[in-house]
Amino acid sequence: MNPLLDLQPEVADELAAGRPVVALESTIISHGMPWPQNVETALAVEAEVREHGAVPATIAIVDGRLKAGLSRDDIERLGRDGQQTAKVSRRDMPMLVARGGTGATTVAATMIVAALAGIRVFATGGIGGVHRGAPTSFDISADLQELARTPVAVVCAGAKSILDLRLTLEYLETHGVPVIGYRTDRLPAFFTRDSGFGVDARVDEPREIARVMKAKWDIGLGGGLVIANPIPVEHALPREVVDRAIEQALAEAQAQGIAGKAATPFLLARVNALTGGDSLASNIQLVLNNARLAAAVAVAFAGLSQPDTLVPSGCSGEN
Repeated sequence: MNPLLDLQPEVADELAAGRPVVALESTIISHGMPWPQNVETALAVEAEVREHGAVPATIAIVDGRLKAGLSRDDIERLGRDGQQTAKVSRRDMPMLVARGGTGATTVAATMIVAALAGIRVFATGGIGGVHRGAPTSFDISADLQELARTPVAVVCAGAKSILDLRLTLEYLETHGVPVIGYRTDRLPAFFTRDSGFGVDARVDEPREIARVMKAKWDIGLGGGLVIANPIPVEHALPREVVDRAIEQALAEAQAQGIAGKAATPFLLARVNALTGGDSLASNIQLVLNNARLAAAVAVAFAGLSQPDTLVPSGCSGEN
């Protein structure tokens, strides 16, 4: 075990016994939603994972320690401090650990800590990707490179719709990251079920996803997988409404010189405001939906090494 890593006792016990654990990120708590919905959502997501047969491990850096599994007090602290909390990706981890700081982990940093802990399944809202205008700005999320190098399956509602989704898919293809659609042939775009782009393969059952994961890593191929899980129909937003809000938010960000780490929280907050709060409600529902599927995949993956274990053939979440 890495000497800088602390496993919550329950998480350590489950991993030692080969039972299913699902990693959860913490930037959604500090930067993705306002107080108090951020803490309420984080606790609800953990409860959803438990209800579907796995143990949650929310990941963060707390007082210089890598944490796989947070206490309620830790979650409350991240939620109350909000955007005053450091947003931590791969490049930021050494400084924060060395200085004994506290930070919320992005998709990339969460994958790193999950892999160190031995957790193979991670649920989030949406992955980062290639930003619009990247051919001149070179603004590409570290999430994509982490997916190329770190062996964790990421269950998400596709890539965030504020991104250049065509270039994001091209990047993932170049780096050998499979994009699997759960019960869909189309790449979802966070708030909407269809981005207009296809996925690499459609898979209809969690156990089949687990087999793909095992095959990839048994072959010796590094890196992760994207499990694209569309937002439930009843919570999806019309694509034209989202596109219109995104265009306005992007124009405002450019006018205000907002870029880099600050861009995604700003854009998501503006899209939420421009949709009258509908996007926040959709965000919460898609994260819960991803937690359900991630738990089912984690149960199935754990069951592959225990052939006598009954493994659910489906996920209770409706798409």
